Amino acid sequence: MDKIRKAKFNIGQVVRHRVYPFRGVIYDVDPTYDNTEEWWEAIPEDVRPERDQPFYHLLAENDETEYVAYVSEQNLVTDESGDPLRNSQVDEVFDEDENGQFVARDIDLH
Repeated sequence: MDKIRKAKFNIGQVVRHRVYPFRGVIYDVDPTYDNTEEWWEAIPEDVRPERDQPFYHLLAENDETEYVAYVSEQNLVTDESGDPLRNSQVDEVFDEDENGQFVARDIDLH
């Protein structure tokens, strides 16, 4: 039986990409890769991550735009900037608690 790794990051956590200039808040986690083969093949082979790790769905943003991203655990780090997120979907999916942490609302994004 394959061992599934425990996810390092949590729903509602703000993270940034280790290489590319974007950040976002996690709204879902897959224990292993769960996207299309076409998406997988579009990743350049020299930077293609392993499939057997958690993959995170993010409400993401960069300097130009807001979007949804699907990112492997190895490519994420905790965002310590404290900067507010401007992705318009954040307020639709999360509430903020008294400590400024994102708490998921009970909705289905899929």
